Amino acid sequence: MDKAQFEKLTKDYQQLQEQLRNLALQREQFAMQNEEYKEALASIQASAGKIYYAVGGALVESNKDAAAKDIKEKQESLELRLSIMGKQYEELSKREQALRTEITNALKATGAAGPAQ
Repeated sequence: MDKAQFEKLTKDYQQLQEQLRNLALQREQFAMQNEEYKEALASIQASAGKIYYAVGGALVESNKDAAAKDIKEKQESLELRLSIMGKQYEELSKREQALRTEITNALKATGAAGPAQ
């Protein structure tokens, strides 16, 4: 493997690591949002009075069933996105491991001195 190929390989590896970090952060944010939806549903179910929820920058009055239905739909959509992200993360992790192995093998083949000039 020559130097240009090795540099491309390491650049691809670094980009993949960045994608994994970004995806992990998104998953964490979505998981927190999912927990907020669960708490909101519990609050709605426990309420006996009027229900108000934010739509954009305004508070809108709603009945209990409509508010719960809206949050459940958002939660289902979010859970689907989390599932897709989980699969994407798995695939990227496999690619990252393969690239790491390829880089390690290239370094071993050159005596850990780096790729040929």
